[in-house]
Amino acid sequence: MSMYRITLIVLAVLYAHGVLAGTPDGSTIAHQGNGHGVAPCMACHGVNGEGQSAAGFPRLAGLPQAYLRKQLDDFANGTRVNATMQPVASGLSDAERDALAVYYSALPIPASAPSSAPVDDGARTGQVLATRGRWSTSLPACEQCHGPGGIGVGDHFPPLLGQSAVYLSNQLHAWQQGSRHNDPLQLMQSVTSKLSDADITAISTWYAAQPVVPAQEKQP
Repeated sequence: MSMYRITLIVLAVLYAHGVLAGTPDGSTIAHQGNGHGVAPCMACHGVNGEGQSAAGFPRLAGLPQAYLRKQLDDFANGTRVNATMQPVASGLSDAERDALAVYYSALPIPASAPSSAPVDDGARTGQVLATRGRWSTSLPACEQCHGPGGIGVGDHFPPLLGQSAVYLSNQLHAWQQGSRHNDPLQLMQSVTSKLSDADITAISTWYAAQPVVPAQEKQP
């Protein structure tokens, strides 16, 4: 075999493995950072993208790829405001944001057991608002956009299932107060304007209490 053919083969192998292509690896960035000042995502969002419930860091595992990419872009350009995420997102290249969105969207949603929260008036209110809404105030049910049980619908309506009560409550308040405004057609700003603090607590607690079943365990 000629030296020319050997060189071509070596170059092809290197390119395929991303050595020459320079394709960022989402898993590497998630667990080690990008080597240019951006910390590993796992520091806040968990080793498997499960998030940190008590701190209000959201689950990323299993979220739609396009949704994840949009949130990173919005943090980077200031459309979505967060003191932690803005410098992280702006420190990522376009290709790195893509790689992270692909990586996290492909991860399985971590399973969770049902919560032992008592069935009180707040829990009942959360279930009613999530599944039926409150039409006396023109408030639609959450599941009309986010799907039955909050499983998520398409790229614009992310899953609520599997997110912590702290995170959900923080986001609902952010939309209500106008500090978050990157939703399609300002739908969430309109919805949250009809919610009281007690409503937000009830909805957030109810969704966080629902069990998450891994995809492989679901019945066909």
